[in-house]
Amino acid sequence: MTSAVTTDTSARPGYGQLLRTPGALGFVLPGFAARLPFGMLTISILLLVQHTTGSYGSAGIVAAVTGISMALSAPLMGIFTDRFGQSAVLVPVVLAHSAAVSGLAALALAGAPVWALALAAVPTGASVPQVGPMVRARWAARLEGSPLLPTAAAFESVTDEFTFVVGPVLATALCTGVHPAAGLVTEATLTLIGGLLFAARRASQPTTHAPSATGEKRAFALSHPGLRVLIFAFLGIGAVFGGMQVSLAAFSNEIGNPGANGLLYGVFAAGNMIAGIAMGAVAWKIGPRRRLILGYIGLTAAASVLWAANSMILLGALGLVVGLFIAPALITGYTMVEQLVPANARTEAFTWLTGSIAFGQAIAVILAGRLTDAHGSSYGFLVPMAATALALATLLALRAKLAPKAPSRIVNASGSGTGTASASPSASEAGTEAGTGTTARAEVTASATASPAPVPAARNRVNERGMGHRVPVTVD
Repeated sequence: MTSAVTTDTSARPGYGQLLRTPGALGFVLPGFAARLPFGMLTISILLLVQHTTGSYGSAGIVAAVTGISMALSAPLMGIFTDRFGQSAVLVPVVLAHSAAVSGLAALALAGAPVWALALAAVPTGASVPQVGPMVRARWAARLEGSPLLPTAAAFESVTDEFTFVVGPVLATALCTGVHPAAGLVTEATLTLIGGLLFAARRASQPTTHAPSATGEKRAFALSHPGLRVLIFAFLGIGAVFGGMQVSLAAFSNEIGNPGANGLLYGVFAAGNMIAGIAMGAVAWKIGPRRRLILGYIGLTAAASVLWAANSMILLGALGLVVGLFIAPALITGYTMVEQLVPANARTEAFTWLTGSIAFGQAIAVILAGRLTDAHGSSYGFLVPMAATALALATLLALRAKLAPKAPSRIVNASGSGTGTASASPSASEAGTEAGTGTTARAEVTASATASPAPVPAARNRVNERGMGHRVPVTVD
C-alpha cells in the first residue's frame, strides 16, 4: 500500500518530474502492458464477427453486448477494488477474461449464430480488467496534495490514447494479415500476462477502504452529482469511439482498401495523443470546468462534419481534428474526480467514467452498424454527431454541479487546538476557475464554537484548490 509523497513545488510540474516520483515506473510500465489489449478488444470483435457473418450490424451487436457488460460490471469491480485491494480483484478477473475471449473466438469461428455470440460476449465484457482506473488510483494516492496530480491525469490520458493508436492498428493488422481471430487471441494473451505483472506490484497499491468497526457508512461515488454530470459527458466521448470504429471500417471497405481502417483510426487516435501531451505540458490559466465545456464544444463541432467526408485524405484530416478535441475533455474529466469524489470512492468513480465510455461506445456501435448496413458509412458518422450534441446540451445545463465543494479543515492558530475552518464557497470556486495553482492562498476563519477534536500538530493542513493542487491554509 502506498502513501502520498512530497514533491518539489518550486519546479514546474512536468512529465519528467512526474516519472521521477519514487516507485512510479514500477506500476506505470506493467500498467501499460495490461491496458494495451483494451484498445484491441472492440475492433477485434467487429472484424472477426463481420468476417464470419458478413454483417456489420451483427458484428455491432456482439461488440455492443461486450461494451454494455463491461459498463455494468466496471463500477462493481471498482467498489470491490476500493474495499479489498487491486491484486485481490485483478488476478481472478484476468484469468476469467482470457477464458471468455477464447470461448467467444472459438464460437465465432465455428459459425455460431449471433445470439450465441452475444451470449458469449457477456462474460467477455464483464471480465474486462479495469487497469486504467487502478493506475489512476495509484497516482492519486501517491501524489495526494501534489501539483503533479493534473500532470499525472494528462499522462494517463496520453497512455490511454497511445493504446488506442497501437491497439486498433495492431488488431487490424493481425485480423486482416494473419487470421481473423488473431486479434482476439493476442488480446487475451496480453491481458493475462500484463494483468498478472501489474497485480504483482503490490507496494504501490492504494490503501483499501473496508467498512470500519464503528459502522461508518461509505458513500458511493455515484451519490456525488458532479460525477453524474461527467458520466453523461463521457457517454458522448464513447459514442465517438464506437461510431468511428464502425464507420471507418465500412468506409475502408467501400473504397476497396480494408487495411486503411487501421491507418485512419490510428490518425484519429494520434490526434487524441498529441492533444493529451499538450494538455500536460501547458500551464492553464482557466479552470477545469471551463476547459471541459470549451473542449466539448470543439468536439461536437468537429464530429458534426465527419459525415461529409468523401475521400480518405479528408476523412483522415477530420478524424485528426476530432481526436484533438477528445483529449481535453477526457483529461479534464478524470482530473475533476479528485475534486468531486472522496478518496475512499475514487477507484469506483474512475470505473464509472470508464464504463460510461464503454456504454456509449456500445450503443454507438449498434446504431452505426445498422445505419452503415442500410445506407453506407456516411450515415454511421451521424452517430458521433448526435451523441456529442446531446452530451454537450446536458453538460451546459448541469454545469453548476461540477463546481467543487469548499473543503473544511479543523485548525487553530496554535496548530494543536480546535476550531472549524472552511473556505468561502465563492472564493473556492473563483480560485478553481482561475486555475491559480500552487501560488494561490485561501483564507479561512477559525470558529470558536466548533466541537473539540484534537488534530495532530505534525500534520500539515492544506486546502484543496484548482486541478488537484493543495496550498497552505492561512489562519486569521
